[in-house]
Amino acid sequence: MKKEIGIGLLGFGTVGSGVASVLQQHQEDLTYKLGVPVKIRRVLVRNLHKERNTDLPQELFTDSLDDLLNDESIDIMVEVFGGMEEARVAIEQALQAGKGVVTANKDVMAVHGRDLLVLADRNGCDLFYEASVGGGIPLIRTLEDGLASDRITSLLGIINGTTNFILTKMKHEKKTYAEALEEATALGFAEADPTADVGGIDAARKMAILASLSFSEEVQLDDVYVRGMEAIEDGDLELAEQFGYTVKMAGSAKKDEQGVEVAVEPVFFPNAHPLASVNNEFNAVYVRGAAVGETMFYGPGAGSLPTATSVTSDIVAACRNLLLGVNGKRVHSYQYERKTKTDEQKSARYFHRIAVRDEIGVLARLSAIYSKNGASLATVIQHPNPAREDADLIFITHTISRKQHLDVLEELTTAPEVNGVLSHYRIEGD
Repeated sequence: MKKEIGIGLLGFGTVGSGVASVLQQHQEDLTYKLGVPVKIRRVLVRNLHKERNTDLPQELFTDSLDDLLNDESIDIMVEVFGGMEEARVAIEQALQAGKGVVTANKDVMAVHGRDLLVLADRNGCDLFYEASVGGGIPLIRTLEDGLASDRITSLLGIINGTTNFILTKMKHEKKTYAEALEEATALGFAEADPTADVGGIDAARKMAILASLSFSEEVQLDDVYVRGMEAIEDGDLELAEQFGYTVKMAGSAKKDEQGVEVAVEPVFFPNAHPLASVNNEFNAVYVRGAAVGETMFYGPGAGSLPTATSVTSDIVAACRNLLLGVNGKRVHSYQYERKTKTDEQKSARYFHRIAVRDEIGVLARLSAIYSKNGASLATVIQHPNPAREDADLIFITHTISRKQHLDVLEELTTAPEVNGVLSHYRIEGD
């Protein structure tokens, strides 16, 4: 029976210092729950001379990964320094050294997760990654354990706090995109370079992780259709509100007998839908199971302590497995072969906003384009635009395939009556 569990901490930034704080402040509770204390043995940092606000002794800090790999008192490595290649190599070497790993790295898990999980199985080690998605929301553990007896058929949610904060400020406080982004950056919700967030890449990585786990099928990052916030045009949020919708950057994943489809993009939610009222930096995810039906998980999607709490919960799980002698006993191979849907097999309702010449017969000619492509229309409205000499036509379709949607947009773009396809959105949650 081990008398103590040693932790090697890889990184001491926002999340790493948060993990250290949680482990130190909750040491009495952890010792009670596990029966043994959990101690940080070494901390890997890039700059040994940087000043740090911490009670940890300076001699615990090192800039050499080998110091942690070769330390036999370290049982579990906690990777929280982020990035891609450096983190992947560190996780790989830790597993090869027979040490369990806890990571908050969505980038590595989205791209290399399958290989690393196989490596963990091969070396009889645990690899936990709860904090890679959803901040403080226990999504991954719920999918792995709580809903293990069910068959997940779809996921739908808001999984990026930065974009949700920006859209909240734009809708409720009428701020411009630039103003909302500046506030998000000042509050620490947005990175200095927000490209991965506002471009949808951050959410796409998370959706690849969640879909692979939920469907027991490999979903690669390239399988995720991505449109970023640049697709949102001036006036779209106000126009959505007029039609009873709210614009959200959302991730969706669906699986049926035809295959899997995964997307991240701005979508329209009816104002009455619960996801429409998820504001600021909060995340929320709907999980639909064949047996349980629809469940929703809501909480802070970012921040030092929420993320550190998820990391620490993984540390506790890894410690329990270690103490029970069942570490590395989970099977991480996928049950199903990878099978993605074609555009003909994906279906949804769509909102199209088109700038047209304000003249007789335009509506009939454009409606004929929809009819020609088999796209049935639920709503057609001409919306005058006082800022321009032309007018906006709003088309809301019934459920059509993504191919029909794209074919219609292509024909609209080249139609002589059309001055431009201003924006288009998938409609969710009707």
